[in-house]
Amino acid sequence: MGDAVKLGINLLCLGGHIDESHLPLIERIAEIGYDHVEVPVMHGDPSHYAWLGERLARLGLGRAQTSIVPDPDANPLSDDPAVRRRGLDHLSWIQDCAEALGSETVGGPFHAPMAHFTGEGPTEAEIARGAEAHRAMAERAGRNGYVLALEHLNRFETYFLNTMEQARAYVDAVGHPAFGIMYDTFHANIEEHDQAGAIRMLGDAMHVLHVSENDRGIPGRGQIDFAAVFRTAKETSFDGPVVLEAFGAGVPELAAATRVWRPLFPDFETLFSESHDFIRRTWEAA
Repeated sequence: MGDAVKLGINLLCLGGHIDESHLPLIERIAEIGYDHVEVPVMHGDPSHYAWLGERLARLGLGRAQTSIVPDPDANPLSDDPAVRRRGLDHLSWIQDCAEALGSETVGGPFHAPMAHFTGEGPTEAEIARGAEAHRAMAERAGRNGYVLALEHLNRFETYFLNTMEQARAYVDAVGHPAFGIMYDTFHANIEEHDQAGAIRMLGDAMHVLHVSENDRGIPGRGQIDFAAVFRTAKETSFDGPVVLEAFGAGVPELAAATRVWRPLFPDFETLFSESHDFIRRTWEAA
């Protein structure tokens, strides 16, 4: 992809559900020079996301999304047929909204309920049930012209998918070209010995690169070596979106998992502008 980068921003910094009240800040995101936004799709209906997608297109912004499995009672990994059915229905709703929004990528941890634990790692049966569900999602995504980017989380947020070794094996288990991984530098900073090595292990399965500082604040102010991350992404011929993810305090949908109770950036203008300039500059230099 040369020195060009398709730069996005995850709108979870604004809130867990994006509506009319957020449009002035999204207009500012477009003015600063971001190429697309990643919309949190946690609740609502497809008609809302069709409206939002049209508004974003008017601003010249591409659309992507991030979604989760919010409820252990709708768990696609469950061995209880009724619970699993509700989980599969939730995954179908995620795709209904994605197609209404016009999402080019569907990311996030739509594998296991957030902050839900069994007391052990994933079982072979859970991996098999997950792979079956995600293969069906990938077949639908492929038919409709978008890709999936399942997100690994650190061990404090999920037991199902933590490392790139696990992620690469899971991609192979699903076995569909529309299915890949959303690599997140924050989670990898906890779980991997070496981010460059982790990215190489993932290889062509990396569909989205989440740029997230070690404290979830403004990238470039913390400990993560983004120059090495970007250099390795280029080496692997990564050509997907590079997306800023930073969290403010008080997103109730994620508080149980992210534990963000304090402001991690002084204001939105600083977050948007400083992050945009840092990511573009560091990518070009990598």
